[in-house]
Amino acid sequence: MKDDKPTSFDIAYRAGVSQSTVSRALRNSPLVNEETRLKVQQIARELNYKVDKNASSLRSQQTKTIALLLCEHHGTGNSLINPFFLSMVGSITRASANRGFDLLISFQQFSEDWHADYEDANRADGIIFLGYGDYETFVKKLTYLTEVGAHFITWGPVLEGQPGVSIGCDNFNSAYHAAQHLIGLGHKNIAFLGDVSEHSPEFADRYHGFCKALQEAGIAVDPQLQVAAETSEAEGYKATMSLLQRRVPFDAVFGASDLIAIGAMTALEEAGLHVPRDVALMGFDDIPMAAYTHPPLTTVQQDTQLAGELLVENLLKLVSGERPESLLLPAKLMVRGSCGAKPLKA
Repeated sequence: MKDDKPTSFDIAYRAGVSQSTVSRALRNSPLVNEETRLKVQQIARELNYKVDKNASSLRSQQTKTIALLLCEHHGTGNSLINPFFLSMVGSITRASANRGFDLLISFQQFSEDWHADYEDANRADGIIFLGYGDYETFVKKLTYLTEVGAHFITWGPVLEGQPGVSIGCDNFNSAYHAAQHLIGLGHKNIAFLGDVSEHSPEFADRYHGFCKALQEAGIAVDPQLQVAAETSEAEGYKATMSLLQRRVPFDAVFGASDLIAIGAMTALEEAGLHVPRDVALMGFDDIPMAAYTHPPLTTVQQDTQLAGELLVENLLKLVSGERPESLLLPAKLMVRGSCGAKPLKA
């Protein structure tokens, strides 16, 4: 005997939206705009649709799955994944498995509602975000998640008033100590490559730590020695070429990420400048490639293993009803050949 009872898929078909959008509209979720919500609810009334409370109860149970959403980085080749995150993904995978959770990995750009699809479809108990693209846009999306009580945690900046729980690197102090290392080698004209606007708060923190080290050493911060760049080798190369065209003297370059620094290395070599004899070079992240450049890249190592473990641990605290604090993790300077081993001669 055919069951003519209407379903949410019937509503979705008539409304021209997805089933998950129907589910959210019927719950008056702010993630659905008012016009769509009213349209869905009107169709539900016309079809005399009733929510299946038993199914709803089943869906409220834990899935024992964590969703890991990675931000696409188009400057990192076909993989679209910033290599810095690869070891962190491995740590998150192990930490999830050790706690009996499966891991569902996807890019953040797969739909308009990337920030709601997983929890609203009950495919995961919580979300870990790695990377964010434009930070100001990202925060608006996290605010929506906070309003609907979703469980999520982010790797990135830890800022006052920021929605949700975040774990990140102590970018300010890490860059401060890295810049001190360059200054201790005798460098005084140090360029900084990286976007330092409100759209990239982690790079901005690294720049502010860098500036503090210069100021404490009595070195004036020259805005001509700062060039904006996003995280990619191509951006680092382009920023270095722009720096060279300014014809401002510099004896060292601090890349806000290893990819930027590696791109800078190529541009410097093409310009006939030897690293580190003519220009010292510093990166940030310690991606696997950093130890195998020529010369090997001096950089700041973030503890991706600990980061992955803490992201999983604190997300599961959120799922269980606890409220963990956001925190910053210290980083370690990895001294290699790109900065040279001895101070410059006076």
